[in-house]
Formats: sequence, C-alpha cells, structure tokens
Amino acid sequence: MKRVTIYDVAKEAGVSLATVSRVINGSNIVKQPTKERVQQAIDKLGYKPNAIAQGLALQKTTTIGLVIPEASFTYTGQIINGLIDVAKIYNYNIMLHTITEGITDIASVIEEIIKSHVDGVIMYNEKLLAPEMETLSNYNIPIVLIGNHIKGENVCSVYVDVEKAIFELTTKYLEEGKDNIAIIEDRKNHYACRQMVNGASRAFKAKGKEFNGYLPIPQEMRTSYAFLKKWLKDHRYDLMIGNRDSQAMAVVNAARENGLNIPDDMEVVCFIDTKYNSMMRPQISSFSIPSYDLGAVSMRVMTKLLQNEVENESEIELSYLFTPRQTTKD
Repeated sequence: MKRVTIYDVAKEAGVSLATVSRVINGSNIVKQPTKERVQQAIDKLGYKPNAIAQGLALQKTTTIGLVIPEASFTYTGQIINGLIDVAKIYNYNIMLHTITEGITDIASVIEEIIKSHVDGVIMYNEKLLAPEMETLSNYNIPIVLIGNHIKGENVCSVYVDVEKAIFELTTKYLEEGKDNIAIIEDRKNHYACRQMVNGASRAFKAKGKEFNGYLPIPQEMRTSYAFLKKWLKDHRYDLMIGNRDSQAMAVVNAARENGLNIPDDMEVVCFIDTKYNSMMRPQISSFSIPSYDLGAVSMRVMTKLLQNEVENESEIELSYLFTPRQTTKD
C-alpha cells in the first residue's frame, strides 16, 4: 500500500500544501470550512501528520527510528554504537524509541513512529508481532530486525543463530555423558529463550533423548536469584544455561550459597555477556557475539533497503564463538 502523503491530502481537499500544513499545525488563519475539508481528507485517506517539517515537504527525513527495550540497554550498547557509526557515514539521524515493560507498549511506539514519518525502522525487540508488522507495512516503512527474524515484505533481519549455538553446546555435553542440563527462563527476551530451548531439544532428540530442562521463573518471584537460591537447595545440574550474564551470575551466587562449587559441582554458561562479566569472579563462560557488527550491518542493510538495493540479503546471519572461562571445566 502506497504511503499517504501531505500531497495526497492537499489533492483530496483541493487546497495547497501550505494550507494542509497550517491545518495540521493548528493555525488560526485558515477558515473553518477549509479546515473541515482538510480534516475530512485526512480522515478519509488515513493520513498520519508528520512531526518533522522537512519530512512533510520532501517525504524524506533522513531519520531512522530505533526501537529497543529500556531493560536491554546494558547489553545493546555496542549494537547502538555500530548502528550510529554507520548512520553517520550515510548522513542519517537516529530517533530512539524505548519500550518500558508495563509503561510503554509496542503499539504506542508504532504510532509514534508513523507520526514521525521516519524513512525506516530498526528494531531490537522480540515482541514485534504480525499486527505491528502489518501496520508498518501499510505505510511502506522499511524494517530491519536485529536478533530475530520475521519474514515479510520490505523486512530484513540481522541475527546470530541462538538455536544453533545452544544445539552445538548441548551436543558437546551430551557426548560427555552430561545430560542433566537446565535452561533458565529469560522474562526480558522470550524469543531468545525459545530459541535456546529449541536448540537443546534438537540436541537431545538427535541422541534419542527428550529435553525436560526448561526452568521457568515463577511469577511471584521478582528475580532469578530469589528463585534459584531456593531451587538449588534440592536440585542439581551438570550444566545451567542463562541467556544473559546477569542470570548466570545469579546461578553462580545461588549455587555458592547452597554449598556448590563452580565449575566442579556444576557448570554455568550464558549466551550474552556484558562488561560486567569481566568484573565477576569466577568469570562466566559465554558466547562471543559480534554486537557492534549487529548494529553496523543492520544500518547498512537499511541504507540498501531505502535505495531498493536489497536482493538476496533479507536474512543475514553473523557468526559467534564460544568462549570458555572459569565456570566451565574445558
């Protein structure tokens, strides 16, 4: 569907661009009958007023909307740095939108994006679902997803294969005779958590076994640590895997308080780590994720989308590397 512009509204209402702009901005110099005619055209066409004056006139703002959950700032810093560095090269501005659990939902952010008339949207958020995708598509807004991928027209993905990484890790432990493996729920990233469980399940199935080690955090528990401190009193594992290093840190601390030695009694791995892992003792074994490249490549793909240059690059997978540290034996 063609994006409705201020030109379409002016044509429908039979007035000038300047008149439409005045009505949108609440000017008092436009006569009431004309205002009503313009408003009727806006309602009929479904036009979303553009908050950026330059964009109103040119249909091009050189601005990209970036959407990330506020809770993910700790581990998206390098992603944002890579994205901004490439945006500067191509003279694009970044308009940041954050989603705060329980305060700002994805629907309201999508509405803000449409109103601001950005040229494209880059999203680091696994809660973007079909309805939101359809809404953006209706306005012909190019989308690049970081970390996960939903196929659709004018949509590209840049990601690391979480499922494959956990499949390989789990297979290694199974071949060592260690099959008591747990994956901890990550309330902040359900998509990554599902991918981790899928990877472990595939590895178990390949060995003729069934994976039953998914460990959900009860709703009444405010933190992973609070739950694990009680859970590990009566439960033992060969390996516990968390999505983020903060979860893995909770495992290590809870294990210690229950008399477990890491890694002799139990090994611990996280998928994503941050600068805080270097401060932790023992340092947690994790996967090295090219965070900066995720941002840089995503922005470069966006520039190609805007120039209609994307052909067979709608899904770009970046590599990872497992980095053993002090919470695993090898």
